[in-house]
Amino acid sequence: MRAELVAVGTELLLGQIVDTHSAFLSRELSSLGIDVYFHTSVGDNRDRLVAVVKTAVSRSDLVIFTGGLGPTEDDLTKETVAEALGVPLVEHPPSVASLERLFSEKGQTIPPSNYKQALVFEGGEVFPNPNGTAPGVAVSTDSVTCVLLPGPPTELYPMYHAEVRPFLESIRSKEEAVVSHVLRFFGIGESHLTERIGNLIQDQTNPTIAPLAKEGEVTLRLTAKADDRQRAQELMAPVKEAILHSVGQFMYGEDDDTLEKLVISALRDQGKRLAVAESCTGGLLAQTLTSVPGSSAGFQGGVVCYANEVKTGMLGVSPELLKTHGAVSMDSALALAEGVRGRFDTDFGLSVTGVAGPGRVEEKPVGLVYLGVSERGEATRAYRLNLGGSREKIQIRAVKQALHALLERLKKGVAAK
Repeated sequence: MRAELVAVGTELLLGQIVDTHSAFLSRELSSLGIDVYFHTSVGDNRDRLVAVVKTAVSRSDLVIFTGGLGPTEDDLTKETVAEALGVPLVEHPPSVASLERLFSEKGQTIPPSNYKQALVFEGGEVFPNPNGTAPGVAVSTDSVTCVLLPGPPTELYPMYHAEVRPFLESIRSKEEAVVSHVLRFFGIGESHLTERIGNLIQDQTNPTIAPLAKEGEVTLRLTAKADDRQRAQELMAPVKEAILHSVGQFMYGEDDDTLEKLVISALRDQGKRLAVAESCTGGLLAQTLTSVPGSSAGFQGGVVCYANEVKTGMLGVSPELLKTHGAVSMDSALALAEGVRGRFDTDFGLSVTGVAGPGRVEEKPVGLVYLGVSERGEATRAYRLNLGGSREKIQIRAVKQALHALLERLKKGVAAK
């Protein structure tokens, strides 16, 4: 089954919002064994929408539209699809009743324009919307199935899980298990990684291998299709083994693992606590760690020590050290890591200091970053990094490098026991 996703809304083309719906639906369809061939965005313009609809229904077996089901004149998705397929729209009494009840509960009269939201495809499917005014609708012809979903995320996602996914499962051309597995790598770029496993990528059939580069890391998504999950996993196993044979030393996690999740998990499991001192990352390291639910089990707190007065006053860094070596130096990173660990009385202290840009600092180049890792009872270590990219990218990469350095130290602690 070939699928196509069409996001409708002029605000998408103006860059006022980002189309996250298509990413969500692509992941969901992939898990059902439905291949997505095209993503399209189109504004609230009838002529252009007509052209997009005609193209989509001519080349795809399944077309899912998001947005354009509202009550205003520029909400045209349903009417345009009905016209393209030659399917009439009819009033759906349960949707009318739902609309009237919703407005009545608010003590409001229903605007006449809202009644068009209760029009559905004759002979089609209707997906109730308990979170809004527009139901989802679907219609199938001999050649294509069109599914139309409301644009607001609080309406689309619950509707998909409750109503649309079961519908899609019922219309799949055949029962097929699709299993995906993500391998996560750090310390190797996408080009070098794919070069090392080039023969596997070149020869891929089932399972497939999809590389994806993120800031500072690379992921490989393996996807296998079979009659059942066990057979799909069996197909995937030798490919995964071959990948790890070539680049396994760079793999840090799998599936939903992130560096911050693994750090927090390791701290919690080992009963250890962490504090951080941040200069060039300005609190991004602490924010990343606290984005993990339950991070308080391992993360104690941190200091954003941008000014030298904070480095000396709060973390005990020697003014003479800063004068001699500078704030952006290996000595400073070591002192910051030890200082924050002592200040918070934690097992680990992690520091980041460097030049994120756009200009040089202390006559040192943009992208020069030092990390410090201090551990109770162990020698403090510092790392020198030369990072490229914009200010934001340097900060993100510095945070990931710091988390990876700490994670490696935590792993060694477990291995030593």
